[in-house]
Amino acid sequence: MKNTVLITGASGLVGTAAVETFLRKGWEVVAVSRRRPDVASDMPFRHLAVDLRDEAASRQAFAGLSEVSHLAYTASHEKADLVAGWNERDQMEINEAMLRNVVEPLLDSGGLRHVSILQGTKAYGVHLHPIPIPAREDAPRDDHENAFFLQEDYVKAKAAERGLSYTILRPQLIIGRNHGVTLNVVAAIGAYAAIRREEGLPFSFPGGPSFVWEAVDARIVADALEWAATAPQADGQIFNVTNGDVFEWRNLWPSFAEVLGVQVGPDEPASMVTYLRQRTALWDKIVARYGLAPLSLEEVVGTADHHADFCFAYGAPEGPRAFVSTVKLRQAGFTETMHTQNSFRDAFQALIDRRILPQAS
Repeated sequence: MKNTVLITGASGLVGTAAVETFLRKGWEVVAVSRRRPDVASDMPFRHLAVDLRDEAASRQAFAGLSEVSHLAYTASHEKADLVAGWNERDQMEINEAMLRNVVEPLLDSGGLRHVSILQGTKAYGVHLHPIPIPAREDAPRDDHENAFFLQEDYVKAKAAERGLSYTILRPQLIIGRNHGVTLNVVAAIGAYAAIRREEGLPFSFPGGPSFVWEAVDARIVADALEWAATAPQADGQIFNVTNGDVFEWRNLWPSFAEVLGVQVGPDEPASMVTYLRQRTALWDKIVARYGLAPLSLEEVVGTADHHADFCFAYGAPEGPRAFVSTVKLRQAGFTETMHTQNSFRDAFQALIDRRILPQAS
């Protein structure tokens, strides 16, 4: 019998990639998201539209799914004011409840054996203070409240109580091919480039101080989820996940410009939130001019403009110090890597091919 994975947040940044990866690897897939994920694969999968914040609706949807052997939990609840929401207790509790609303009925159904959840460098406190370089998974828990910790403690308790196996992945900045999702700066950068071109202005870097960072392609995170689902050495473990290289935004900017059909200009610091949201009408003209998918700027960018301001260190005295060790993951047997420049270029091209962004020419 094939294993069956239930993927939450299936229309999101990692979730879409996970659906494609698990299908490609021969799994039966149940995709859970409020809208059906837009995946490249033509292989069949089951889709359930469920609001995970609703305990009763979740129990009704997942009760009796005894065939589900694995859970890849990639859903998250974020507020419109993205960065501020990370520190708010009610948001943390909502995210814990959402995970519980999935796990409890699946455990009651009797088939669930393994759960994977996603964290990130916020587990090390990157949004609050400089973190150790490199951050390692065996470091003492950082002393702050975090939704990740609530979810981790819940999963560990269920593992002890019900014999459940689990894996926790901590990806660095995730690069994906989605539009309209919370954390994908690709869509925000692409929309910014198209608007600058339409205004006859250069593709200027809008951020703050230079700094070196890491990222990870959503496809690598998805592959790590699939690997962890059945790898004995992943049971009960936490792993950092990155592409395996480092980057600086200004060094990648010319490569972005080539794919997006714009010319690089001198730095022009600007809040992406303010800049993009003042140009919604211009975006509508771009959609009409280039025959793009009939989506508003908000539908394309989502709240990724907030994340872009954080990622670019706009208005900050310095960029985030965020380097993580991936030695533990490599030693455990997962060795996939990718050039970060190629991750971004592939993601931009995917949005161009789907007529979310205009062609370069």
